Amino acid sequence: MMTRLENLAHFAVTVVGKDRPGIVAGATGALYRLGCNIEDSSSTMLGGEFSMILIVGHDKPFTKAKLLEGFKALGEEMGLTVSVRPLSRDESLHRAPEGELCMISVYGSDRPGIVYRVARALADRQVNITDLNTKLIGTEQEPVYVMMLEAAIPEGLSVDDVAMLLDEIKKELNVEISVRSITPVSL
Repeated sequence: MMTRLENLAHFAVTVVGKDRPGIVAGATGALYRLGCNIEDSSSTMLGGEFSMILIVGHDKPFTKAKLLEGFKALGEEMGLTVSVRPLSRDESLHRAPEGELCMISVYGSDRPGIVYRVARALADRQVNITDLNTKLIGTEQEPVYVMMLEAAIPEGLSVDDVAMLLDEIKKELNVEISVRSITPVSL
């Protein structure tokens, strides 16, 4: 007997376009009309662009072509780029990040390499970045770069170890970096 999950086709859907009201309503409306269930999603505005990624499920048989066809009119009407990637059963399973969760914040003068240097240092120690957001704030004359990361620390490392790991980068780039533990909440 097949489980409900085994009877579903899963897809990663990305939607990108010039920011304006109605993108989320249009994209979720297209998915609703197709009979898709939104299982996970994230969206944000980047500069003047809006982007979203959704993990959706639909009863089998269901195809990538049918999903793209369901977005065709919306894409043309709103100038959106929509892409779809089929997911295997394993890829569609929600997995909580393994290890202790922490929040890393970085503030400093805008310059190339901030994201790379922090991400590379974390990757070298097997710290998994689970969420990343960056923004330029301040003024045109004095821009300040802000980066917020959520990361899962592998067994054997602590929040203090991660803070010490980033201390050298903090000095080299002349930025402020703080690392703090995130306490998960169960419902």
